[in-house]
Amino acid sequence: MKQLEVTILGQSYLLACPEGGETLLQAAVATVDHEMSAIRDAGKVKARERMAVLAALNLAYRLAERPAAPPARASNDDTPLSEAEGNALIASLIDRLDATLGDDGQLL
Repeated sequence: MKQLEVTILGQSYLLACPEGGETLLQAAVATVDHEMSAIRDAGKVKARERMAVLAALNLAYRLAERPAAPPARASNDDTPLSEAEGNALIASLIDRLDATLGDDGQLL
């Protein structure tokens, strides 16, 4: 696990990041920073903590609005997965588990 220094709303944070996950973490940081900046710029909320909670709720709501991803294959399809398809399916499942586990820990 490596550490990555990021800035959100002008505040620096040192975050743990799995090897190879830097790009994904930077994208997540940019999304959170953008959401918090939009709330700040609207001028109705001044406390950083309240901005963070509102940003988290906005992002969680958008995520919940998304339709569930269709299954990669029909359940009655006996065709073996290619290595690339299997790796993509496993990565997708790990991402879903990590998202569900949240702060409780990472699967890998």
